[in-house]
Amino acid sequence: MSEYILEMRNISKSFAGVQALKEVSIRCKPGLVYGLVGENGAGKSTLMKILAGAYRADAGEIVYKGAIRDQASTAEIIDSGISIIYQELALVRQMSVAENIFLGREPRNRLGILNLGELYDRAGELLKRLGIRLNLRLPVSELTIAQQQLVEIAKALSQNADLIVMDEPSAILAGSELDQLFRIIESLKLQGVTVIYISHRLEEVFRIADEVTILKDGELVATRPIGELDRATLVEFMVGRPLDEVFPQTEHEQGELVLVAEDVSTDTILAGVSLELYAGEILGIAGMVGSGRTELARALFGADPLTGGSIKLAGGGEARWGSPAQAINAGLALVPEDRKTHGLFTALSVRINVTIPILSSLTRLGVLKRAAEEAVVRGAQERLSIVMSSSDQETQFLSGGNQQKVVLAKWLSTDPAVIILDEPTRGVDVGAKFEIYKLMRQLNDRGIAIVMISSELPEIIGMSDRILVMNDGRIAGELAREEAGEARIIELATMGGSEAALT
Repeated sequence: MSEYILEMRNISKSFAGVQALKEVSIRCKPGLVYGLVGENGAGKSTLMKILAGAYRADAGEIVYKGAIRDQASTAEIIDSGISIIYQELALVRQMSVAENIFLGREPRNRLGILNLGELYDRAGELLKRLGIRLNLRLPVSELTIAQQQLVEIAKALSQNADLIVMDEPSAILAGSELDQLFRIIESLKLQGVTVIYISHRLEEVFRIADEVTILKDGELVATRPIGELDRATLVEFMVGRPLDEVFPQTEHEQGELVLVAEDVSTDTILAGVSLELYAGEILGIAGMVGSGRTELARALFGADPLTGGSIKLAGGGEARWGSPAQAINAGLALVPEDRKTHGLFTALSVRINVTIPILSSLTRLGVLKRAAEEAVVRGAQERLSIVMSSSDQETQFLSGGNQQKVVLAKWLSTDPAVIILDEPTRGVDVGAKFEIYKLMRQLNDRGIAIVMISSELPEIIGMSDRILVMNDGRIAGELAREEAGEARIIELATMGGSEAALT
């Protein structure tokens, strides 16, 4: 019997003549976590879809539990003990937690009638095994996204999975929710379950993985025990070139004061938040989930009305605003956390998405000047290195990194003085992250001020000129670049409310 639960040997796959995978091999032992990393387009998803039976490999073989596995249906693969949890969760929102866990495999009596008692008993045992507390009778629609993901994990275990693939499981999680996910993964390891963990967040890979496989352009670059890697080496493997500490730096003097917020309060969570923003700087906003970071972004942009305090641009006429339209006219831009829902019209073209904020300047007598519109899009493509087939390509078919660049291009077309970036690199690969970081520094050099909200502490520390830490709707502390460290940020972000207010 092989010591490996899974071996994918020399897997190759092409689509319409384009080589997606070329002789890729991976091996997994029982009860370990395997990180699978690489830039968008590296072949990670294609490899896992071949494992799941969604694609047929052009060449190579799969050995699972010691036996060569021929092409099988998705149902047969699930029955064999392989489960894949995709980033887009596959749950029936109107059904209960327990019903979703055993969907299609509900316990029934001899007459074929659903046995609800057994259904809820078995679902409760599963959740207890995972250390999850959920109301089994609650409709999934009433759960948070993080809780829905826990239901997906329970569903995978209900299928007696010996191998679970998690595709970007942390893209929608942070803070305590992420810690719970890692505790569950550790529990799965102790039960002998193998986990393949796909993620762009390298700090998570170092935290949870026993071994890492790196793909680039459809080829295997390296497989290494996690103890033999550091961040710089892993990044170099992924992008094929060394990155200078990942976070580009520039030397520039602090510019003039451009924005002032005084004692800002809203009916959401903000309670007396004050800050100053200077031209050409990146002001990082850190804090736990629910601390008020996104609410601060919305308040600064005029999306949430103020119940107290004020926000204004310093200098000039000291412009104030009470709506997003007025904020845009005043020179502000907001790149939201959820780019697909709030930042893009994904079913529309790149061209429309980039130019929609400035359509009035591209029309004459109500007629769109197509040549001028194309010139704007070409300029954005060159400046941001947007990879697209044409300006008419639907935005939904771009990679995550290129979608984020389109959102940035849209707002840069308005020539803003202040850009608010809420989780600017969420769901994008390392190479695209570095390009976004370089763009941010280029914007700094042009005098544009940036407010950056991020859950990734290395990103906050590496890119910010100053850092404000939020806690329970307030500013718990301000840190200069040289005094910022992960421990200090976490301390400020998690201290008690009264203590935070005094810091």
